Amino acid sequence: MSPEPTNANGVAPLLDVRGLTAGYGQVQVLQGLNLRVAQGEVAVILGANGAGKTTTMRAISGMIARKGAITFSGDPMAKRSPDEIVRMGIAQVPQGRGTFTDLTVEDNLRAGAFVRKGADIEADIQEWFDVFPRLRERREQKAGSLSGGEQQMLAIARALMSRPKLLLCDEPSLGLAPIITQELFAVLQRLNAERGLSILIVEQNANLALGIAHSVFVLETGAIVASGTAEEISNNDAVRKAYLGY
Repeated sequence: MSPEPTNANGVAPLLDVRGLTAGYGQVQVLQGLNLRVAQGEVAVILGANGAGKTTTMRAISGMIARKGAITFSGDPMAKRSPDEIVRMGIAQVPQGRGTFTDLTVEDNLRAGAFVRKGADIEADIQEWFDVFPRLRERREQKAGSLSGGEQQMLAIARALMSRPKLLLCDEPSLGLAPIITQELFAVLQRLNAERGLSILIVEQNANLALGIAHSVFVLETGAIVASGTAEEISNNDAVRKAYLGY
């Protein structure tokens, strides 16, 4: 069982995960994982390849079978289906972006609002075009024709179309040029600061992730082995050597 999770701001958790186990077939990847994400914070999961980061995100989203206690805004969600979890207020940007490559940019955004009804969907599309102007320029292009950075922008905007309370981002920097990665992280930081959006990020670029994080969880072999504020984790000698390179 991993240690009791710590949050940076002491606020009651928006997402509370306790004793989470999950895996694929006979292979158990998560070994009783505990973590919390408070309302209005950016939480980051650091870990090496194979530590269980993506499995954690898939388990929270209900995409794989899992056991343990998971609550969101105090409501149990361990037995909820993926679409029910989206309706509760959690949206995920999966590793590899997961855009609908044969649909246009605009239709991808509409697909992201599948849990909603009403005319304000069109207003939200325009809002995310304002946040990501390149998407407006390519609104009629098929998603598969976009660059990697543009597809990641689209994946984030599509997830936000469901108006989530918590955004899960799985390796948002994967395969992107550094300047595009910095731009995306600046947008995520702004969404948190200006809109109070809670964000849980899985990321291998530890230096970049720690720059916008409030709380940090270090994952090894399916369990949280360290947690604390970004400053605390940055000052942890073992973490610095393993993830920060100094």
